[in-house]
Amino acid sequence: MRKRAEGAAVRRTTPESTGAISCPQRNAIYNAPIAEMSAPATCRLRVGLSLLLVLCFVHCVTAAATNLTESEEQLAARILALTGPGTIAVDFVNRSSLSQKEVEDIRRGILAKLADRGAHFVATEQAVAAVRISLSENLQNYVWIAEVHQGPSDAPPILISLPRPEAQASQPETALLAIHKALLWSQEDRILDVVVVDGNPAHMVVLDSNAATIYKLQHTGWQAEQSLLIAHSRPWPRDLHGRLRLRKDHLFDAYLPGVYCRSSANAPLTMSCSDSDDPWPIGNEFASLSAFYAASRNFFTGALAPGIGKQTAAPAFYSAAAVPRENYTLWLFAATDGHLHLLDGMADQTAGKLGWGSEISALRSNCGSGWQVLASGTSDGPKDTLRAFEFADRDPVAVSQTQEFPGDITALWADSSGAGAIAVTQDLQADRYEAFRVTLSCGR
Repeated sequence: MRKRAEGAAVRRTTPESTGAISCPQRNAIYNAPIAEMSAPATCRLRVGLSLLLVLCFVHCVTAAATNLTESEEQLAARILALTGPGTIAVDFVNRSSLSQKEVEDIRRGILAKLADRGAHFVATEQAVAAVRISLSENLQNYVWIAEVHQGPSDAPPILISLPRPEAQASQPETALLAIHKALLWSQEDRILDVVVVDGNPAHMVVLDSNAATIYKLQHTGWQAEQSLLIAHSRPWPRDLHGRLRLRKDHLFDAYLPGVYCRSSANAPLTMSCSDSDDPWPIGNEFASLSAFYAASRNFFTGALAPGIGKQTAAPAFYSAAAVPRENYTLWLFAATDGHLHLLDGMADQTAGKLGWGSEISALRSNCGSGWQVLASGTSDGPKDTLRAFEFADRDPVAVSQTQEFPGDITALWADSSGAGAIAVTQDLQADRYEAFRVTLSCGR
């Protein structure tokens, strides 16, 4: 009787020196295959999957390169359809998340396509036409915008879009930041805004529905010095908001619905108030912007002054945050429709409903990208929270744990330097309003 071992095949492996995938080889056998002898089929599947992945990668790279080339060709053709072959001046602005190398590759590609069609590049003062190409993006596509200036009138902008590559399934872990809050003031009347004036001693201005009150810092805490009453001819809206801004030629300005107040420059201070529909400042020293507030409501109308690039309006919004970039400023608006809108001077994009509250603010720090956005939210209980996010691309990435506050956050204003923000809360149980200074630090 023949022994089982005599009928079993001898397994061999191909040499691995070639770098190829090594698979077991099987000769003909007389016995039925046992479970472990199904390896060759598994190996063939593994090889097939590996080849499929390689082919998919090559296809994706080729498709991306094709889309890029076609978009460059299309943009060049449409530009020269307006200018005709000849001397042009071309300027590029990157308003997207593309790297400097990617932008340079695209710039060279577009210039090459323009040159192939007869364009000659010269300085602006020598050119027949000036072309400004902005590389922008939205959540799905890259958007290239070409503005052609030639003669007394400008042609409509040229828009080209191409799909963005899908985001990586897993993002690198971002170091968490810590949110710090320090109580500045507490009172029964609704606090609208607070500013701290550095000095020796320091002073603080607290704005509420009745007055702007000046406090001086002493060893025992903040002591009231002077209260400047607010004169207004119309009743306040139910959900009152207000804004304070420090000034260089006088101490501060105060903005309330339908009212503008201006302090004097020297002590003892005085304050004059008048009916006004002027826009409120919502930016900082890095990004200047004002917006018109609806006098009878609790939100901004969306009309901007002077505007963001060519965009002079945003959707009606509760609050806004400016994130400075290398060549432009990305503005975020917490709109009344519950969506977050992103404006960069060229396009209005929406990040959808993120589950954020109505209050957002941008802070400057020495952490991460240097600028973070604080967004209010709701915890499981009756208390609101703040959390920090970064916008390395156009999608928010959380970079801090949530920080809980004692009640509803009714206002969140960034200071003019951008280094801190004032969060005002309403503690319903204690029936008080509290103002906190909020800052960020690196690490947990």
